[in-house]
Amino acid sequence: METPSVLTQGAAQQRGPMAGEKPAQDPSEPKPGRQRPGRRTKEDQGEETAFRDVVSFTPDPLPVRYYDKDTTRPVSFYLSSLEELLAWTPVMEDGFNVALEPRERRQPPLSSPRPRTLLCHDMMGGYLEDRFIQGSQAQDPYSFYHWQYIDVFVYFSHHTVTIPPVCWTNAAHRHGVCVLGTFITEWQEGGRLCESFLAGDARSYQAVADRLVQMAQFFRFDGWLINIENSLSPAAVRNTPPFLQYLTTQLHQQVPGGLVLWYDSVVQSGQLKWQDELNEQNRIFFDSCDGFFTNYNWQEDHLQRMVAQAGERLADVYVGVDVFARSNVVGGRFDTDKSLELIRKYGFSAALFAPGWVYECLEKSDFFQNQDKFWRLLERFLPTHSICSLPFVTSFCLGLGTRRVCYGKEQAVGPWYHPSAQETQPLFGEHKLAGDGAGWVKTQCCLADAWHGGGSLLLRGLIPPEVDNVAVRLFSLHVPVPPKLFLSMVYKFEGSMDVQVALELTTGEAGSCHVGSVSVLNGWIQVLLWAGHGDVHTGWLWRWQETGSRHSPRPLQVPPTKLARWVGRCGQQLSGGWIQRCYEVSLHGCLLQDLLVSFSRLPGSSREEKSFVCRLGEIQVVDANSLLAPLPRVQNVTISQIRWVPLISGSEGLPARLLLSCTLHWSFPLLQARCFRIHCWERTGSSSATEEPSGTEKPVFLGLAFANLYRVVDLAVEAARFGQDGRVEFLVEPVPREGFLVPQAEWGRAALLYSAPQ
Repeated sequence: METPSVLTQGAAQQRGPMAGEKPAQDPSEPKPGRQRPGRRTKEDQGEETAFRDVVSFTPDPLPVRYYDKDTTRPVSFYLSSLEELLAWTPVMEDGFNVALEPRERRQPPLSSPRPRTLLCHDMMGGYLEDRFIQGSQAQDPYSFYHWQYIDVFVYFSHHTVTIPPVCWTNAAHRHGVCVLGTFITEWQEGGRLCESFLAGDARSYQAVADRLVQMAQFFRFDGWLINIENSLSPAAVRNTPPFLQYLTTQLHQQVPGGLVLWYDSVVQSGQLKWQDELNEQNRIFFDSCDGFFTNYNWQEDHLQRMVAQAGERLADVYVGVDVFARSNVVGGRFDTDKSLELIRKYGFSAALFAPGWVYECLEKSDFFQNQDKFWRLLERFLPTHSICSLPFVTSFCLGLGTRRVCYGKEQAVGPWYHPSAQETQPLFGEHKLAGDGAGWVKTQCCLADAWHGGGSLLLRGLIPPEVDNVAVRLFSLHVPVPPKLFLSMVYKFEGSMDVQVALELTTGEAGSCHVGSVSVLNGWIQVLLWAGHGDVHTGWLWRWQETGSRHSPRPLQVPPTKLARWVGRCGQQLSGGWIQRCYEVSLHGCLLQDLLVSFSRLPGSSREEKSFVCRLGEIQVVDANSLLAPLPRVQNVTISQIRWVPLISGSEGLPARLLLSCTLHWSFPLLQARCFRIHCWERTGSSSATEEPSGTEKPVFLGLAFANLYRVVDLAVEAARFGQDGRVEFLVEPVPREGFLVPQAEWGRAALLYSAPQ
């Protein structure tokens, strides 16, 4: 079987197998001396393709750049030289590194004049556990989840071309955050590299810029930090501004919303001389691109001088803050708020370098508490941005855990780390009632329990005697409301509680915003809708409850398939003690602005102080119309790049168990998928390509894919006996963006029939 092209939104080049790779045999081409070829067989719910292979233990080398040499797990990669950059063209394996998530729309847009916050991630050389595209079993890994404060994320390392690992791009884009790679040159070797492409004619630097743009476009990240940390010859420094201008222009054309930033290092004479500010010696580079990232040893007088230099582009100056507090810097570590206070005083953007300090230098066992403390100290200087699109679905998963749960059912036990699986994260911290009230709500991530993924959101709080409820804002939104919304919340209280939980939405456009109706979908829920502007709610408060409601529940008449699946669990007590409540809201002329959760006393309960502990497992806000369209099928599942390793020896020295590695490809419109869950069935001792496992047997979960391909690694299977085929069936389950389970009959599938060597 010829290796198929990668079916991603960035179109990879088609190519055949590499030398030494063993594709599955094409079913249409029988080979002498081999078992009968695989055949296409009709399944009850679709078409399955069977691929045939004769087991061989001949080493199958794979390109080292794309796969871990020990396990063949796909990895994210960097480039170490200009030659590698200029020689790069997209091939099949590059598809693993293409981001699934397009950058979500956000408000305000990145182009607004509001000061921004840039996070520059530099951790122990980079490409650690985050390089494993399909995740790993890392214990106590680093995780970042305060995305609502961040506008730009830079993945930094000291490799010449640092391509952001795709897991970071997926997580950042899910939160509307721009992702940049790093192009860096250093020391004498960096000087020689710069001479080779900057000291010549325009074609040389344009070729480098074109490749950098092509990479950003193909892998679906958003641009580059340019960091020249070596002296430049007069010819090279003369061509640097045109290089930046060309790179910036081309990137803007090919990557909407893309950014090119320049790091404060070289001055216009070509000398390597950090300025710690924007000034006349380096502003030529600032004028040639989208922004300027200053060095870290600034004082307040540097900021004062920069105001005149930046002019109307204050927000395009990113003042560097070394969180490790090395050398002569303001703030850093848990005093980073001192840096931010000065930076914001003068209207500049901030570039936080290596906030992973809380992970690298402090106790790993206290990581979550330390990270929350670090960002809580900064939050008054960090404006948030709003989510601007539906569906909005989150299970609060951090992309890691000690076990993996799928809609309340345990799927796997043991540590796992897969940052692409991180769901949209809320605002964290402690929120107190205004005034002298004693009420409060604290939000924090929780790995101890999960509804879906590896964790949930833990909310603890106190309702004082003098008030009826307390609330906490979880998400900032900026979403024009469609005519009909479906909302859902999965939650559970810890212990016996005389408290009820509700979703709250704030809406803008109070003059025209109108609530048509609210209907319960198979259960009880409470909705609070505020209309107003800013923090002053000048409109009305509209409250609905099942008891005493002004609106009668309106049952749905034979809902479409997707909608029926979405509401299937509503109003039910679910496994693990979770409860799901769903409701339908008709709004007209409204703009959703905030999503909050409130906790209130039960009607008729005493006025005494009430504490509560609640876990949120999932929140969904879905445009009802999106549930009317049919869900596409996973199609054209193929199996290639097969590798066999003997595991356990049996009689006559032949292996009784084998380890199978192979690559699955399929086609599916990626914009309609949150991800794909990959499963398998194993059948041995049968020559039938169509034999199904028994109805009670469940497929084995293998992992998550965030592209239209997945590398199965070291799957243990029974060795085939002479004269009989072994059979492994792979199943690809699409996970819709609206968040519901797709029946197994609608999954994609392909079978591998394998036989013992002759």
